[in-house]
Amino acid sequence: MSKCNIHNNIRTFRFHKNEMTQQELADKVGVTRQTIVAIENGKYSPTLELAFKIAAVFETPLQEVFSYEPQ
Repeated sequence: MSKCNIHNNIRTFRFHKNEMTQQELADKVGVTRQTIVAIENGKYSPTLELAFKIAAVFETPLQEVFSYEPQ
């Protein structure tokens, strides 16, 4: 299995959004807490739709929450 090339700043954004929990973020975007954990840890790449939903929760552009590093 190849390493995920999508990096994120979700944990930082959660902290700055009144220390939002993973569960609160999961509820807002319609996924499980485990999905948020996997995305934060770089073990799962979100769909484009989910990435946009997460960025919308933080009211920030997608490229500030996620970045892609080609191999």
